[in-house]
Amino acid sequence: MTSAAIRGNVGPPDLAAIAEQAITRIAQRNPALNAVIRHDPDAVRAEAARLQRVHAAGRPMPLYGQTFTVKDNLWVAGENISQGSLLFRDFTAPEDAWAVARLRQAGALYLGITNCSEFACKGVTVNLLHGTTRHPQDVDLTPGGSSGGAAAALAAGIGDLALATDAGGSARRPAAHCGLVGFKPSAGRIPLGPGFAEPVFGNGVIAPMARDMAALRQAFAVLAAFDPRDPASCPPPPAFAGEHLRIALSPNLGLDAAVDDSVRDGIAAAVDALRAAGLSIVVATPAWPDGLGEAGFMPLQYAGLAGLYGARYRREPELFDPDIGRQIEAGLALQGRDVAAALLLRDATAQAMARFFGDFDLLLGPTVPCTAWPVTQLGPAQIGGRPAAPRDHAVFTPMFNHAGVPAISIPCGRDAAGLPFGLQIVARRFADDCLLDFAAEAETVFVERGLWTGVTS
Repeated sequence: MTSAAIRGNVGPPDLAAIAEQAITRIAQRNPALNAVIRHDPDAVRAEAARLQRVHAAGRPMPLYGQTFTVKDNLWVAGENISQGSLLFRDFTAPEDAWAVARLRQAGALYLGITNCSEFACKGVTVNLLHGTTRHPQDVDLTPGGSSGGAAAALAAGIGDLALATDAGGSARRPAAHCGLVGFKPSAGRIPLGPGFAEPVFGNGVIAPMARDMAALRQAFAVLAAFDPRDPASCPPPPAFAGEHLRIALSPNLGLDAAVDDSVRDGIAAAVDALRAAGLSIVVATPAWPDGLGEAGFMPLQYAGLAGLYGARYRREPELFDPDIGRQIEAGLALQGRDVAAALLLRDATAQAMARFFGDFDLLLGPTVPCTAWPVTQLGPAQIGGRPAAPRDHAVFTPMFNHAGVPAISIPCGRDAAGLPFGLQIVARRFADDCLLDFAAEAETVFVERGLWTGVTS
């Protein structure tokens, strides 16, 4: 049961009861998952009492009665925020990140911190400081990463919202693996910071996650704003004025990427349902620049990690997750031209997206090529019957971060084992509201046709 189930239809929500329900839920579900790594029941109760007093005094609170968790790379004042790293095991955040403060001001009740991979730079959620986060449907599987703690908690009924980040798919992919809605807004739509420096230059955004579109849209309405402290932040753009959406489907996003049959067939069934509901959808793919993919983009992450933590790694490599250590070593070996080439590829990708969205308003495709895999592995051994490299599960999300465009994952099916996957919907930069409107319409269609596989408990 979530807080939405005990609000009632008359009068304000009973926030004390909501707090107790959340505390109980964490005690029951979290030990097996290791999704919430910091939680203070007494602090939750005290915050609920404070919010009740403020609400009773008449202050508008659009999210009053909602509960939320925060990923371990976003600052929460007075909390130990570690980025999943031994380097920050004693760090106390001096203030709230803007998005955390904004949710609190809107009346949402903060529950605790969720686990992430070290520096949010790994596609599974495991680190030397807090250990491994497990999938709420099967603890032998991973929820993905880097926002796996946020996704696992939310899917387990802990919180109504999860505040996460997405620099290459870190919110969308775990959302797809756990049957949730995960939204990466346009770069600049939700202010980022105050907080830690981003390893991936300019890619990271605040990414809210929810169980359904109604909660996600309500959160985005609160979070979307301008803050001059974030150099990328922008004033609200003009509303999208299109009357008839031009929608494209690209089953593999134009990439030579393997996709499991269950995911491919599930995406096709979801698109058929949208067509049956009266939408016109044509097959089309962006004309991507040469070199698009893991090898072309990852120098930015490697260089960022090396720039931030390379000196410390050279002195004390034992403090780092070995997988992160290998990324730092790769970054230390890079030359300036390697980083420049990646930045040029980023610009070319943004231009490709701009050209594509001159002809179309929305792009549909898979969020992930596979469902969740064993928690002991960096990635599945096979995808689509082909041997898979450790990052092949992440192939369909990073380009949209580099292009700065909004993208959302919504549940649309399950494989034979009952594990969920997601439909990814992408729009031109700053058409976030148009994207969310369409995703809400798709949710309605999928619910009516039995394709909505999202978590409800």
